[in-house]
Amino acid sequence: MPPVKRKFLKYRLPLLLAVLTVIFLSLLLFVIGLMRPAVNFISETKISPFTLVSLLLEKTPRIKITDNRTNFVILGISGGNHAGSTLTDSIIFGSIDFTKKEVLLVSIPRDVWLPSLKTKINSSFYYGEKKKKGGGLILAKSSVSEVVGKPVSYGFILDFEAFRKVIDLIGGIEINVNAPFEDKLFPIAGKENDNCGGSDPEFTCRYETVRFEKGVQNMDGTLALKFVRSRGSLDNGQGNDFSRSQRQQLVITAIAKKIKSTVSLKNIGLFKKIYSTVYDSLTTDMSFAEMMSLGKFLYFNQDISARHLVLDTGDLSKDIPGLLVNPPLWQYDGIWVLAPRSGTFEEIHEFISCNLKNDSCSIIKQPDL
Repeated sequence: MPPVKRKFLKYRLPLLLAVLTVIFLSLLLFVIGLMRPAVNFISETKISPFTLVSLLLEKTPRIKITDNRTNFVILGISGGNHAGSTLTDSIIFGSIDFTKKEVLLVSIPRDVWLPSLKTKINSSFYYGEKKKKGGGLILAKSSVSEVVGKPVSYGFILDFEAFRKVIDLIGGIEINVNAPFEDKLFPIAGKENDNCGGSDPEFTCRYETVRFEKGVQNMDGTLALKFVRSRGSLDNGQGNDFSRSQRQQLVITAIAKKIKSTVSLKNIGLFKKIYSTVYDSLTTDMSFAEMMSLGKFLYFNQDISARHLVLDTGDLSKDIPGLLVNPPLWQYDGIWVLAPRSGTFEEIHEFISCNLKNDSCSIIKQPDL
């Protein structure tokens, strides 16, 4: 080979190595950039790399599934030091269809009477927990199953304060208020036992007035919490538990929507804050791996639809039937309760089963006796 060509290769080889080195380093930095969110995710959540890989590769969540559905119950407790702080203020039965990518949420009024326990359903967690540690969730799931006629695989108990914190972390939520209302008897936190100087028999210092106008509103955590917990209004039927249940579902849906649009692996810090807030206030029988698996499915399937139902007494003024009735007080030792209109939960079971299959189910009006 002529000397000139050897000289050419002598200078070309270092140049080639330099170019390859630059390309390699660029690719390496690119891969690191892609992997950094995953590395941060593993570091922040303490999840194992094996579990993370399994989560990324799985197509169907690795959780308990019955008839292609996972059923759960969300229980909200008010917490605090006032009477009834451990009673479940919110009871929502949920069912996820992984094939249809649909979530059905059914609000159950806290005053529904349980013949098996001879008490209201909102007391089941309290009595179960009183009997043994961890028994509250078991009894609450069983009670909800008794009402809806479906097995409940998982339960979640969350203090309402956690909802407030999460809403503030994600920058508030947008709620479309369907009906305006004013509540002049909304309890002020921390003043539950205030004697108001001893000269006010109505204890007005314990309450404040909250108002909500009709239309789309941006709410921070404090305002959203007042929106879902208000029960003292006399406007547009917003003072009953049925309306509260509807408002609770609106807020839960709004939170889920905002989290899906706000949280990603790129802002892992926000994820960590939300996770820590919920984890500190959450009691559940779902494992961490199961929660991550379900969370991944809900997050990456943007086309999931949600339907909302509320078990109620209907609206006689509008000739709308309901599945529940408010029986005479004397039948329940003077306690105000709600009971199935047919005398058993079978009709409610049929209604829930129908709605799990399609969205065109209706409540048949009972003939006048």
